Amino acid sequence: MTLPQEAERAPTTIATIAGEVGVSVTTVSKVLNGRADVAPETRARVEASLRRHQYQRRTRRQPTGTAQVDVVFHEYNAAWTMEIICGIDAVAAAADVRIGLSHLDGRHRPTQRWLDGVLARRPTGVLFVLCTVTDAQRHQLERQRIPFVVVDSDSATSASVPTIGANNWNGGLAATRHLIELGHRRIAVISGPADVLCSRARVAGFSSAHDEAGIRADAGLVRYGNFHVGGGYEHAMALLTGPDRPTAVFAGSDMQAMGVYRAANQLGLKIPRDLSVIGYDNLPVGQWIGPALTTVNQPLRDMAGTATRMLLDLARGVEPATTRIDFVTELVVRESTAPPGG
Repeated sequence: MTLPQEAERAPTTIATIAGEVGVSVTTVSKVLNGRADVAPETRARVEASLRRHQYQRRTRRQPTGTAQVDVVFHEYNAAWTMEIICGIDAVAAAADVRIGLSHLDGRHRPTQRWLDGVLARRPTGVLFVLCTVTDAQRHQLERQRIPFVVVDSDSATSASVPTIGANNWNGGLAATRHLIELGHRRIAVISGPADVLCSRARVAGFSSAHDEAGIRADAGLVRYGNFHVGGGYEHAMALLTGPDRPTAVFAGSDMQAMGVYRAANQLGLKIPRDLSVIGYDNLPVGQWIGPALTTVNQPLRDMAGTATRMLLDLARGVEPATTRIDFVTELVVRESTAPPGG
């Protein structure tokens, strides 16, 4: 006797979710479409049910001529931001894809209101620059089949999150090694925010170079700024007017290095005779200031272009060979570093 085959499990539908949660199909649809007119408690219950059922919207075919990549920065940062935009635009323009820009006003996680706008707009994909999403927000994007890639993540990311970065630890190591090899022993570092992964990695490289050379790093010379000129200036003024000032400063960004230049000039210190300075990023302006800035090259345009190509591949259903790419950093020696007293 032949037994009938077990019936295939019925696919999860919006109606399934609505029935389980006890809401209308319209309410579930509103949550899926990022509509704001749903009570937070109801939204949370619908979201939980969607996660349990691993519900995903069917693949949506993008109409010709409307492809757009949303790019969100944690904040706009002048020259650094423009390098990223140029890298994205070069790839997007060649693929006939528009780009939309927004920022999170210094936050590293978007608000639900921002995400609701993305879910309603349904772009081809999203690039997060120095920011990312929470696990719950990630699930919302995945259900809508909106791919995303993180550029220069502010924190450690899951192995399944496509991420493009650079070897910040090695950059900090190379910069500090250079100063130690020149003979500097009192070296200060002004990194970015302490809660940002790349900032901590650069300081870790700074510390490793001291350990490697058998030199004790002075904890009082380790500062965390904000990647802006003002942050570099304020920390440099405090460091350079204190007792036993440093003979060299490794700044965690070229913009902060310019703040160090400003402070040194006000205090009558000559670079590099009285103070050596190293920046980070290798922004174009660094080679034009006087003296030309020694810096760590972080290939921002290449990073952004690679992230854009990966995102467009994901939107076409092509899985990347790897979800994590770290670009090599290298020291670019110019005129702002010399032996102490030289």
